[in-house]
Amino acid sequence: MSNIQIKESDFIFYNGEDGKVHAQVILGDETVWVSQNSLAEIFGTSKQLISYHLGNIFKENELSVNSVVKEILTTESDGKKYRTMFYNLDVIIVVGHRISSYTAALFY
Repeated sequence: MSNIQIKESDFIFYNGEDGKVHAQVILGDETVWVSQNSLAEIFGTSKQLISYHLGNIFKENELSVNSVVKEILTTESDGKKYRTMFYNLDVIIVVGHRISSYTAALFY
């Protein structure tokens, strides 16, 4: 896992078919990055289910943690900075196929 610093201009938002913003997505290292909370929002499920699938994906070596996970320093509304785990497009697609292949296909 590596650390990257994100500028405000590196953020985009994922809108669902309903036109509502469903997740904040970060652009960097030639891919997109989302947090576990954003993965849950994108697929309309719980953070616990996302954690379950991530655990299996890494345990089964479907993806390598070192190539698809980054720790990113984020600033919350209280002004404090927190280290948060973010997952790249490969994770979005693999998790998506386990939960909702239709939604995952929107990221292709």
